[in-house]
Amino acid sequence: MTASGHVLALNAGSSSLKYGLYHVEGDRCEERLAAQTEAGHAGEDPVGAIVAALRERSLPVPDAIGHRLVHGGPNVRAHALIDQSLMKHLDEAKAFAPLHVPIAVDIVKHAQRAFPRVPQVACFDTAFHATLPAVARTLPLPEDLRRGGIERYGFHGLSYESIVRQLGKAIPERMVIAHLGNGASLCAVHAGKSVDTTMGLTPTGGIVMGTRPGDLDPGVLLYLMRERGYDVKRLETLVDRESGLKGLSGGTSDMRKLHAMDNEASHLAQDVFVHVARKHVAAMATSLGGMDLLVFTGGIGENDAVTRDAIVDGLRWMGAFDVRTMRTEEDEQIARHTWRLALAP
Repeated sequence: MTASGHVLALNAGSSSLKYGLYHVEGDRCEERLAAQTEAGHAGEDPVGAIVAALRERSLPVPDAIGHRLVHGGPNVRAHALIDQSLMKHLDEAKAFAPLHVPIAVDIVKHAQRAFPRVPQVACFDTAFHATLPAVARTLPLPEDLRRGGIERYGFHGLSYESIVRQLGKAIPERMVIAHLGNGASLCAVHAGKSVDTTMGLTPTGGIVMGTRPGDLDPGVLLYLMRERGYDVKRLETLVDRESGLKGLSGGTSDMRKLHAMDNEASHLAQDVFVHVARKHVAAMATSLGGMDLLVFTGGIGENDAVTRDAIVDGLRWMGAFDVRTMRTEEDEQIARHTWRLALAP
């Protein structure tokens, strides 16, 4: 008999914490609650608000808790139960994604205190990309640096996994998934496996995002250090919080607001986003030897038909391929992995 249980999925971003309670039994995953709170700052406990929300709605205490971790570093390439050894690796992974991992690790610690006897699972956005071949994974740097873990990891893996799961047996051999939102990336999927992706060592590279530039000539950063006196902290702020759509438009990272504006900066921001996305779709298709299906997901991908159509219109030279819009189910994916690792018989 298959065991069932309630799983609390915690999906921490850089400033917000999405959470959901799911009743999971084998392939069945039923949402009981979905909400959002602040990710929390130093001294704050965002998990306390979740405990209160469960109590107010008379919902059960979770049997297991799953956490989305953007990066596991070079030593963790699979979803795993959280123990002391894994916590040490998570502390090491903070250097690879300083905008996301420290917040997520703090939330893990808060959850451990709030639910001390409940098993907890780390679900990594990098895990789906463990199948990247060496030619896609390797960055053109000296060997001693590559040995230290500097390589292409890829992100948004839980979103990509959810698309592959939803398609099931209908998945084509060659698929490009475009996860477009405030964070955005593309993935080349061959027979259900990741074989290439746009993000690299960190979630800053790849295509243009809400506040991140995507791929950037490294000489730009050297120039800013040499000629403008930028230090590491200033560069980090620039590439994580001030660039992308926000930098191009002069103030907003919200594509909905950009559509509503009618000025040169807003038009340029939208055009650059579409242009870069088209180029990277073609690059992913090259890695696959062609493209049978292009899937759009994420906040922009699912809800912004204007941007979707503009990207597709610039790709028609590639010949025939199907286009689908699908809802990403990251939190459900966290719940499924957590059930499998912590509760399944």
